[in-house]
Amino acid sequence: MILRLLRALRTFPKELPPKTKGEKKMAGCVSPSSSSWKPLLRKALDSNAHLKHSVFFQLATIGANGRPSNRTVVFRGFQENGDKIQINTDVRSNKIEEIKHCPFGEICWYFTDSWEQFRINGTIDFIDGSNSDPAKLQQREKAWFMSSLKSRMQYLGPAPGIPVIDEGTAKENHLDPTAGPVDAFCLLVFDPEQVDYLNLKSNERLMFRSRQSSDGGKGWMFERVNP
Repeated sequence: MILRLLRALRTFPKELPPKTKGEKKMAGCVSPSSSSWKPLLRKALDSNAHLKHSVFFQLATIGANGRPSNRTVVFRGFQENGDKIQINTDVRSNKIEEIKHCPFGEICWYFTDSWEQFRINGTIDFIDGSNSDPAKLQQREKAWFMSSLKSRMQYLGPAPGIPVIDEGTAKENHLDPTAGPVDAFCLLVFDPEQVDYLNLKSNERLMFRSRQSSDGGKGWMFERVNP
């Protein structure tokens, strides 16, 4: 009866996002123990897994000149027990200076088979070899070893974005598969603050906004909005 009354409200979704273990139902919000948009993203990843490009998304940052900068990156998974998104990058790339200048960014992720789009707004933290936090350095090392050897080899090349000096003198690089992260390897950690979910097949759109719970944790409010 209560659920039927809530669904009569314009701000309450016709269908609740998938419920995960330990998640509690509340009027228009989800408990801090689980992010309600994350199961939607996991489901989209699963249903589009047969498409190699399903793990690619666009990451936009803001440059020192105030202009947007956008590029395609690879999804490297979520941080353990959380909803932060991991991305591998070269510490010498322009995006690092942009993040230092302004830590805000936005992800745009479209799944071509299921017709779903996720626009994820949040802040970006970068973890390079100079980081003083042992826990973060451990995360960086784990991300390094989870990458393929071919992917790791890319960080031994010249700095991205600079002119090619002489292709004929390019030296052959060698990498010990058991060695830890090289200096150029950097782990980006994207912390979502707002998620705009659009399903073009069902013509539904959900807006998720993070909030601080009473115990200091992170919870989510959501509402159904016009597509």
